[in-house]
Amino acid sequence: MPDSIRSDRENMEYDVVIVGGGPAGLACAIRLKQIDADLNVCILEKGSEIGAHLLSGAVFETRALDELIPEWKDLGAPLNTPATKDKFLFLTKDKAYPFPTPPQMHNKGNYIISLGNLARWLGEQAEALGVEIFPGFAAAEVLYNNEGAVIGVATGDLGIDKNGEKTEAFEPGMELHARQTVFAEGAHGSLTKTLIAQYDLRSESDPQTYGLGIKELWEIDPAKHNPGTCLHTIGWPIDSQTYGGSWLYHLEDNLVSVGFVTGLDYKNPYLSPYEEMQRFKTHPAIAPLFEGGRRIAYGARTLVEGGFQSIPKLTFPGGVLIGDSAGFLNVPKIKGNHTAMKSGMVAAESLAAYMKNTQGFGSECAVYVDNMKRSWVWSELKAVRNIRPGFHKGLWFGLLNAAYETVTCGLSPWTLKNHADHAQLKKAKDCAPIDYPKPDGVLTFDRLTSVSFSNTNHGEDQPCHLRLRDPAVPVDVNYTEYAGPSQRYCPAGVYEFVDGSDGKPKFQINSQNCVHCKSCDIKDPSQNIDWTTPHGGDGPNYPNM
Repeated sequence: MPDSIRSDRENMEYDVVIVGGGPAGLACAIRLKQIDADLNVCILEKGSEIGAHLLSGAVFETRALDELIPEWKDLGAPLNTPATKDKFLFLTKDKAYPFPTPPQMHNKGNYIISLGNLARWLGEQAEALGVEIFPGFAAAEVLYNNEGAVIGVATGDLGIDKNGEKTEAFEPGMELHARQTVFAEGAHGSLTKTLIAQYDLRSESDPQTYGLGIKELWEIDPAKHNPGTCLHTIGWPIDSQTYGGSWLYHLEDNLVSVGFVTGLDYKNPYLSPYEEMQRFKTHPAIAPLFEGGRRIAYGARTLVEGGFQSIPKLTFPGGVLIGDSAGFLNVPKIKGNHTAMKSGMVAAESLAAYMKNTQGFGSECAVYVDNMKRSWVWSELKAVRNIRPGFHKGLWFGLLNAAYETVTCGLSPWTLKNHADHAQLKKAKDCAPIDYPKPDGVLTFDRLTSVSFSNTNHGEDQPCHLRLRDPAVPVDVNYTEYAGPSQRYCPAGVYEFVDGSDGKPKFQINSQNCVHCKSCDIKDPSQNIDWTTPHGGDGPNYPNM
């Protein structure tokens, strides 16, 4: 067993430590224990409970779950609403035109679900197999040995005040040492991004690209409720050069999931993904559904959109990447939970076999990559690899390219390139401001009201988890040249420019509002914001999202 990296921290030893209690991490843990009940496996989850930080549309394809737990229906998995009807609309400002539903978006056999509730159920299955789950413990640091291999992670210290000083309540974090560490943090994980830099895991892949999904859960008039209906739209309110679109899913109990995804490669710094989502709900074809209803939850998160060509190297000494941390989301299908789960299962099978013949800490399970390439995830993502990048040239080229790639089953001899989202933002002087309507408080809402529907909470007396590499950049560069885009791309009102005492703008970070979407770390044009984990358990507490 390795010695503690820090002498004041206690340590625990496991065969496998999994960072993140989402569908990928849970599937990995379950599969490990199915293969070898004697493996010592734990999951660290930064949310206050499993599912607290999970947000997805979500229409769920059961393929991976069927393989992992074939008897899931008998065990009471919360898949209660079969998808029964698909609709696809192109919106102009005042009209809605039916389009054929793209083949990848056909949902027969799928279920409309709450991903958080599915994860809670998967957590119960994992614990029944002997997996140790630690909710409310954020993995804040990767641990390395003297040879530079990963030997586990450490949770953050508690009892540190906002000035970085120890208080009377100080408690050092815990070190969790593991023969193999699995990173399943979701999109743009705070530790995963450091691993990618440490081991240059993107040396042979394109940059990852992202979308920002903003979601609301509504309880609507029963007369307007159609369980199983899946509606998607493209077009208005965003311009034809910006990638994005909406979903609207009818769940059980008169609940409707409504959301809007905006590609974070947008160019106009005046664009606000949050305001685009609010504006979408006012469309004449959409607004009547919500009359007489009430909003009951709100949240936001980023999703990986790079696809096949943005998958990094998946292994390094001492660990592997799975799920959205690796980029296994099928953008044209608008689904990633099934691929995330399958990647966790493949990782588990690879690690279990590898560790039988390899003792000690810090070795590299290279066979995981080979096994992923033989899995249906790899072929599924490769077949649609050119569809999302086709929209870099605008909506109409993107649709034509998508049709071609669909007809040819992705057999094009080329692979289109992806680009870093932050580098796409134009200077403010080259763009037109966007006039967004004021919220009415009934159908549309301001950011702070919305955040109150996410049950977000952060302890006030702790260091700010949103760290600036250079405190001068927000005003001197981002405000001056880009009109302060952080105040628009953040869906939670975390970033503001207020009047300073010297008459100049002052950059203010309201970190207590953060819903952990990480769009700031991704979209900041100067790459000056570093999203790190706050105290474990802090952040949103999503019910039924």
